[in-house]
Amino acid sequence: MHVTGSSRASLLTHPERPLQAAEAQQYEQLVGERALGYPLPYLTGKIEFYGLDIEVTPDVMIPRPDTEVLVDLALGLRPFTIVDVCTGSGCIAIALAAHLPEASCLGIDISPAALAVARRNTEKHGLEGRIQFIVGDLLDRRPGPVDLIISNPPYVSADEWASLPQSTLYHEPHQALNGGPDGLEVIRRLLSQSQGLLRPGGTLLLEIGASQGEAAMEIAKTSFPDRGTSVRIHPDLAGRDRVLEVRT
Repeated sequence: MHVTGSSRASLLTHPERPLQAAEAQQYEQLVGERALGYPLPYLTGKIEFYGLDIEVTPDVMIPRPDTEVLVDLALGLRPFTIVDVCTGSGCIAIALAAHLPEASCLGIDISPAALAVARRNTEKHGLEGRIQFIVGDLLDRRPGPVDLIISNPPYVSADEWASLPQSTLYHEPHQALNGGPDGLEVIRRLLSQSQGLLRPGGTLLLEIGASQGEAAMEIAKTSFPDRGTSVRIHPDLAGRDRVLEVRT
């Protein structure tokens, strides 16, 4: 489909169509690179996320289906002001803006190269008037107060690093994956910086690793000691810990 520019239906209904010489050469080259472990979305330059076509390059982490749980939870809150931390390709902010026409979003990332990809995705979906992007180290720019802080931060621990798929380990940006020795280093900083940036009744949603639920809840309770604050964990579709919710 990528090489010929054809739809799936077109390929299935016209299997007799021969590849042109240039197409065949490109196809063989791409198959060879994939066989060596290069991620398919980087080869085609795109991936579907929450029903949206998202551009991806090696400057951004490839969006995963698990992160759609984060978007589902956020849409249920119907926030008006949103900060997406570690925005990467911008997929979370774009999905939220596309489904919440009255919301405005701010995407933050430490990587200018990642933000360039996010801006192109925003323009492709006609949302440049409602999503702004800035370079920042988590919440050091102190945006707020807002209704929702949302993030898919780096949370891979040192013990998990070697067990990552080779396509992830050797090709995706380590800065978007590495959560420090226990995988919670960035989450600790983000929770600490979030204090005072949520409006009353505001919510923070963070994607976490499948084994991090209990530890993440303890960090959240320390960062938000007010008795009126609720902290809970939401599972992904496989029933594993996936999202930390803090509601003020």
